Amino acid sequence: MGYSLESAAEFYRDALRRTIERYSLLYLTEGGLLAIAGLLAILYPLFTSTAISVPLGWLLIVVAVMQGVILFGMRSMPHFGFQALSVALTLLIGVLLLLAPQQSRESLVMLVITYLLLEGVARLVFGLSIKPFRHWEWVAGSGALGIVLSLILIATLPAPAGWLVGLMVGLALIGEGAAIAMLAWDKNRPPKIAKESQP
Repeated sequence: MGYSLESAAEFYRDALRRTIERYSLLYLTEGGLLAIAGLLAILYPLFTSTAISVPLGWLLIVVAVMQGVILFGMRSMPHFGFQALSVALTLLIGVLLLLAPQQSRESLVMLVITYLLLEGVARLVFGLSIKPFRHWEWVAGSGALGIVLSLILIATLPAPAGWLVGLMVGLALIGEGAAIAMLAWDKNRPPKIAKESQP
């Protein structure tokens, strides 16, 4: 007997709910670390005039490794493949930024734009796919933010300022961190507060 599209979607959301309940602390930790990484991406170009490609590359690699380690502990979750693809993209962009630090500003910016756009689309699709899961709009919103930030950088081509590049990446990481943390937030609040927030 086959399953309807709605019943399959409900099964997926239920599996995701169980995963988040089981690994809620890891989700919160990942969200917090992403927010910290985003803050560093914003602050670095504000305090130095050196090229941003190398520190940004290392930052994305650290973010990818961190997400990969956390993801490995949750490899049974229903959206593992989707998240793994996102981690691989972050790692690839980080490595490319490190391998060619002397390339033109335009090439560096295009790498960042590619990262923001693809990550944004991935998070937007994921957020919409789990609707009406609680706080799905945070995930979709973080994806939309990434897309908007990539478009802002496109509008500043061919040579946006280093601080602007850092700001765009930082805001995207903070948005992603907030979205991930919100998915697990209810599971780690005091029972009274969590109960009062229920619709």
